[in-house]
Amino acid sequence: MKSVSQRDSPNCSQLLIFCYDLRMKTKTLFLAVLLLGASFVRAQNEPVVAVTGGKIRGSLTGDGGAAFKAIPYARPPVGDLRWREPQPVEPWDAVRDALRFSIACTQLSEGWNDRFVSTSGEDCLYLNVAAPQWPPKTKHPVMFWIHGGSNMAGDADDAAFDQRTLVRPGIVLVTVSYRLGALGFLVHPELDNESPHPTSGDYGLMDQIAALRWVQDNIDKFGGDPNNVTIFGESAGALDIGLLMTSPLAKGLFHRAILGSGTPLSFSGPRQKRFAVELTHKLAARLNAPNQGTIKFLRTVPAKTILTEMQAATADDRSGLLASFDGWVLFENPATVFAEGGSLPVPMLIGSNAQEIPGPEVPAEVRESIRKAYGPLAEHGLELYGLAGEGVGKTEPINGGSAIQWATDDGFRCPAILQAADHASAGHPAFLYEFEHPRPGDKSMCHACELNFLFTAWGKDVQLTPIDRKLSDQMQAYWINFARNGDPNGAGLPAWPSFTKDTQGYLAFTDEGAVAKAGLRRNYCALWSQAYRARQAKDAAGNSH
Repeated sequence: MKSVSQRDSPNCSQLLIFCYDLRMKTKTLFLAVLLLGASFVRAQNEPVVAVTGGKIRGSLTGDGGAAFKAIPYARPPVGDLRWREPQPVEPWDAVRDALRFSIACTQLSEGWNDRFVSTSGEDCLYLNVAAPQWPPKTKHPVMFWIHGGSNMAGDADDAAFDQRTLVRPGIVLVTVSYRLGALGFLVHPELDNESPHPTSGDYGLMDQIAALRWVQDNIDKFGGDPNNVTIFGESAGALDIGLLMTSPLAKGLFHRAILGSGTPLSFSGPRQKRFAVELTHKLAARLNAPNQGTIKFLRTVPAKTILTEMQAATADDRSGLLASFDGWVLFENPATVFAEGGSLPVPMLIGSNAQEIPGPEVPAEVRESIRKAYGPLAEHGLELYGLAGEGVGKTEPINGGSAIQWATDDGFRCPAILQAADHASAGHPAFLYEFEHPRPGDKSMCHACELNFLFTAWGKDVQLTPIDRKLSDQMQAYWINFARNGDPNGAGLPAWPSFTKDTQGYLAFTDEGAVAKAGLRRNYCALWSQAYRARQAKDAAGNSH
């Protein structure tokens, strides 16, 4: 029998195993302590902010600032909340990560937006905030971006959010997602009955207003000044801004407005409510919805099916899915509001590109379009565009052929000039621009191509010329100056004249840089405005009976 001392004494191999095990456990413990310490330091450095609903955790950026993504500003509009005004967010307890963009709002493919389509959905009412400095030490102007896409496509992360081009000079940037297409603008009597107002439609605009209210309540925690908010957008985003400038619900929520290539003052602007209801009836018929309980049924239909069937019901008539005069968000025609001096009294910067979208390629089709829009003034219009008689149209170096001239004048340039004239006549500061320089590699201008210069959003292989860089620097400086004090002018920049109905001064972004000019397409747009006013008066008379 072994003695007690013999039984308790380990042999050599046991000692080796014990020592190895002890070393491994010590090493593991040491690594765990290091990782825990690193996590603690990282957690201490990560920006955490208390906002409406709870705390969020963002990320630090390499330039000394911070970014917060997918911050909820309203409850997900799903189920019974589809086609209801945005509801307050549900509070959360734990710190919520705000590190990645949310999905885009439900949309169909337009080609350019395919990266959003597959993951898009209805749980999409989120916004993103980029701060130039962290932690905040002073108050900075806020720029609130509303994306374009015909109010049918696009997302809050398409403004080159991560590029931080506008943020670094001292701007707090906010980008927002809002409901699109039939999910954002449907009108129906059953929805009127559900509403406390009571009305329906314009949910996408209500989303934007809710996000602007969120900014008023929370942006100071990111270093933003709630008393200096500039809303800016392009295409449908600019059109929506023009609508917000006429909405009493938006009063006091922003202090300056920048509209690029979009305005509600056009022949295909917001519709009367009865026309919007007709579209919903067409949608319901295609989906075999019951006459009673139509909305209850439509709320069970998949979101993309709603969009697909509405697109078919309207033959892809995009104007039919825009805002309507709902009596709550929009009380009356924005053209009337601007003409009567009732737009919100904020400085406005507005403009378009020299060439926006291609028009009909056949001269006869352009003639027909002008005749339809101009009525008794059509012959004068045809002469201006070189289409009188058998004329084939005029071509201009900057503005292109007669087809694209007409499409740009009718849909973008002349409405912007009219809106600037009305706003200035009411005593509010107005600045007009035209962007005339094509993107690198392009021979002519195009819709939205000025955004590359504003956000410096270039592809990897794009070679920039000195004039490309100059125009980008100038554009960014003008926009930032305007956001700071309501005037784009500043040191080192060519003077930008204010716009008045008489002088019609504007700034052209040319192949030589920014140049002050006057009288942009004066004869063309004077005639367009005359025809537009006549159409508005005729429609108003018809609607009064």
